Amino acid sequence: MKKITAIFGGLLLSINLIYAQATISPAPPQSKPIVLTGATIHVGNGQVINNGYISFDKGKITAIGEGSAPNTAGADVIDASGKQIYPGFICPATNLGLVEIEAGARGTVDDWETGTLNPNVRSIIAYNTDSKVIPTVRSNGILMAQITPGGEFISGQSSIVQLDAWNWEDAAYKTDMGIHLNWPVVRFESRRSATGAPQESPAEKAQKAIDAIVELFSEAKAYSEIPKPAVANLKLEAMKGLFNGTKKLFINADGAREIIQAVAFAKKFGISAVIVGGGESYLVTDVLRNNNVPVILTETQRLPDYDEDDVYLPYKLPKMLQDAGVLYGLTGTGFWRQRNLPFEAGQAVGYGLTKEQALSMITLNNAKILGIDKTVGTLEVGKDATLFISKGDALDMIGLDVQTAFIQGRNINLDNLHKQLYRKFSAKYGLKANL
Repeated sequence: MKKITAIFGGLLLSINLIYAQATISPAPPQSKPIVLTGATIHVGNGQVINNGYISFDKGKITAIGEGSAPNTAGADVIDASGKQIYPGFICPATNLGLVEIEAGARGTVDDWETGTLNPNVRSIIAYNTDSKVIPTVRSNGILMAQITPGGEFISGQSSIVQLDAWNWEDAAYKTDMGIHLNWPVVRFESRRSATGAPQESPAEKAQKAIDAIVELFSEAKAYSEIPKPAVANLKLEAMKGLFNGTKKLFINADGAREIIQAVAFAKKFGISAVIVGGGESYLVTDVLRNNNVPVILTETQRLPDYDEDDVYLPYKLPKMLQDAGVLYGLTGTGFWRQRNLPFEAGQAVGYGLTKEQALSMITLNNAKILGIDKTVGTLEVGKDATLFISKGDALDMIGLDVQTAFIQGRNINLDNLHKQLYRKFSAKYGLKANL
């Protein structure tokens, strides 16, 4: 009984933590034209417009340029003089919205399925638009994300969402656009079990896993060539898009050997692949460039993987790939830490990238890798009005101050649980809150 009481008490605590503050309602559709004037506009493709304007209506950018806006009749005009305008940051390969409380509340964690080969798992249906984490990420300029499941080898399908919605159907921007594969790694361990019996070597285990993956992909390719299968197979149906070009294969691989194996595997099956992680991608840039395989790097603010590596290697990686002509993007780790994405990009500026190249890494480059660059990633006429105004440099921890943000022209609410708690306790102790 004590155990049941403890569990029930923990459940109540989790519920209280999640629902202690009111949910922030999504913004209504854009109702009239909006013109932002007088700002420094960072287009996202390397171009910077000083003293610029940007106009948008019905969620789409209608004009952008330097100087005075040509037409402001009937529009809401926002003076952004002395401020910076950026495209909304895009975060790929994240479990944002799938996890709420990382430890101690299993009911709030829905980013992992049992089994080793789950190409039919859809992360989008588990995406929680009421997550208290999402507004904290949004307040730092991250306005879109690729919601990605975890798993052992094939973890499932990811979808792209915009981060201001009532439910997952409203949030969905591009559904089931990628399948995620964790490439098997040789992990060195004891060759004997606790009973002393010999075990498979790490290399044998890895090869067995690769063989199972190759077998599944061979079956899926053959299945995709059948016009009307007599019996539908959910796993193989989910993989059809890999072979007709409508889906990409995101392969988690860090080591040079694993990256080479993964690229060869994708080439064998004629699949469009993306490497996620890419810790040693700088060692195999020719392989990546020659096969048009982009890389999504995970974090710059970390230590290298090996003691013998240059301690600044993670900071230098973006510049190395830039110089090698490899398309690269950037993501963070987990879910709540995605709020640091602009600062992770800014870290690379101190190690060779220009500020505009670092900005492209989390806007245009990520959009290209995810296949959504025709509508987002840069501020251009005809593209979505997904952008924000910052008081200072958005890639700098001190400078970033998102004051207004729009997703498809909708002026979104930038309040979040952190700000609410700050105001609450500032009032309690008689402090002046500036949020």
